[in-house]
Amino acid sequence: MLVWFLPLFLIFLLIGLPVFFGLLAAPGILLWLNDQARDGAMLYRNIYNGIDSFPLMAIPFFMLAGELMNRGGITHRLVEFSQAMMGHLKGGLAHVNVLTSMLFAGLSGSAVADTSAIGSMLIPAMEKQGYTKKFAAAITAASSVIGPIIPPSGIMIIYAYVMGESVAALFLAGIVPGILVGVSLMVTIKFMAKRYNFPAVTKKTTWSQRGKASLKAFFPLMTPVIILGGILGGIFTPTEASAVAAAYAMFIGLFVLKSLKWKDVPKVMTKAAMVSSVVLLLVGAAMAFKTVVSLSHAPEHLAAFVLGLTDNPYVLLFLINILLFVVGMFLDAGPAIIILGPILGPVFVELGVHPVHFAIIMSVNLTVGLATPPMGLVLFVASSVSGERVETIAKAILPFLAVEAIVIFLITYFPSISMTIPLLTGFAK
Repeated sequence: MLVWFLPLFLIFLLIGLPVFFGLLAAPGILLWLNDQARDGAMLYRNIYNGIDSFPLMAIPFFMLAGELMNRGGITHRLVEFSQAMMGHLKGGLAHVNVLTSMLFAGLSGSAVADTSAIGSMLIPAMEKQGYTKKFAAAITAASSVIGPIIPPSGIMIIYAYVMGESVAALFLAGIVPGILVGVSLMVTIKFMAKRYNFPAVTKKTTWSQRGKASLKAFFPLMTPVIILGGILGGIFTPTEASAVAAAYAMFIGLFVLKSLKWKDVPKVMTKAAMVSSVVLLLVGAAMAFKTVVSLSHAPEHLAAFVLGLTDNPYVLLFLINILLFVVGMFLDAGPAIIILGPILGPVFVELGVHPVHFAIIMSVNLTVGLATPPMGLVLFVASSVSGERVETIAKAILPFLAVEAIVIFLITYFPSISMTIPLLTGFAK
């Protein structure tokens, strides 16, 4: 009877029940009907146990670092740097949008923060340059998914916590796929720029101007260097790295750049706390949900079903990508990873897929789902920032989603794309 927990959960989502309550109500009802009251009590105790974790402390710290950077005007410096480097190209502001997302990804690790911060600056600027509002919103939403792929990444921290993998290995494995997504979007923009005659923003900047823009962006761009350098050098753990990143962001905002005021700090702290609480509550509920996954023997049933279809790992990886893509249309990446990771991960590891490789396949696929209609979260954020209808943005984003889907399959069938760096550094074996 317990195997019905997932269909019941989906029914709750369809009728509009918040994800947090659906994650608890679906298994709770089934445990009660199955006369397993003791397991039901364990389910709700696991909400706290799921949150009470040292590795998960990295999530609020990274979110705080992103908020401090955003409130301190760091986004503006990244846009200026990107514009100095790429503004002279045809379709320059669209390229700037993507490059800024790639740089901002190394600061916040959040697609929503990326869409909000960059969109509020670049969507109006792109409109003034002659781009349609729907195109500006679409490229902002499409490029924002790079945020959780290039480290630091909140969803990779969640995956590592749930599946017992190395956070450092996942961070390193996400570098090349994140860059590949960004480059593929820029190539698409280049072809679209010729067809639709997109404008360039400025004339080609001199090396002196680029140098000045680089100096202004130097301190923000040092954030990912400090994070990854500290982790790789064994100076601190990923959780400690998140605290260092938050402290560094506050220090440069208050004392170096002086773009952050003391009166802004309480607001930043409050916003970071609110966003973090939502994520951590979902993690706690999903970890409780995972209890019923194990009680129902769903992984074993799924493994038997999947292996009954075919024993060809390439066909299975294709099918699982389709499944994840569909799931990403309706469910946020964090809850989806916690729910499906324990079910799908063991199946593919048994077939010979490296656990870190599968983690990247799943993380990238579900992250792209954040920009996928009908329920992609960043589509709604882009709509809020731009004032354009979600349906209109959803149509405009389709070419970019197609390119990102191609990248997902490249990552899937060429493991070296994601595995080379963690293997060379010894964080994956």
